[in-house]
Amino acid sequence: MDLRISGRKAIVCASSQGLGLACAVALAQEGVQVVINGRNAEKLEAARETVAAASSDRACLTVVADITTDPGRAALIEACPDPDILVNNNAGPPPGRLENWDREAWIGAFDANMIPALLLMRSVIPGMRARKFGRIVNITSAMVKSPLYMMALSTAARTALTAACKAISRDVIEDNVTINNLLPERIDTPRQEFMARRLMDEKGITYDEARRRMADTIAARRFGRPEEFATACAFLCGVHAGFITGQNLQLDGGSYSGLI
Repeated sequence: MDLRISGRKAIVCASSQGLGLACAVALAQEGVQVVINGRNAEKLEAARETVAAASSDRACLTVVADITTDPGRAALIEACPDPDILVNNNAGPPPGRLENWDREAWIGAFDANMIPALLLMRSVIPGMRARKFGRIVNITSAMVKSPLYMMALSTAARTALTAACKAISRDVIEDNVTINNLLPERIDTPRQEFMARRLMDEKGITYDEARRRMADTIAARRFGRPEEFATACAFLCGVHAGFITGQNLQLDGGSYSGLI
């Protein structure tokens, strides 16, 4: 399927690895001019080579910046002032318990996983509306619909982002600007390696056993592949997804037990 976005411009946040990088590659394969972002220059350069290899013109711009800061977000917008596509993404806070979460921890979670996305949207939506095309995809979490105690920081911030975006989506759709959320669960990225090693230490088990236990929590009994996730992102960014907005698409191997 031709998504009809060749030549469009995209900002993909936190894209030096994991889901962000996979989404950048998928968009580059569709002919999109991609700007990728991360805080580590060396890692970001390696990601650039990966994205460029997927692009027909081998073009990919990098921005070393922390999107939780005003200068970081400004650097992204300066590099791509008129994006057609914005993929919001950022690393989530570590697992924990209520006694670990003081005021600074809660504020930090919202500063990482809600506020940057909304401020970037605030910067790019007026131009998208004027050009009558915009696609915004937020990478959130399965925890938005299936909260787990130890992930409460992430759940709270990402659910707040989801609510805000639902409200905004109803206003901007009349100008062909869509806002949707992707909710991953156990996609095989460095985040899952971190979680597996955490489980190793907690349970005194091997890395392979930790991964097996984690995979067994998924109905499909396997980890999702980054490219499976990224293909869904690319579709939501395409012309054919113009009537889909304000939605939460779960990529969780069938694990969610609810109806809606």
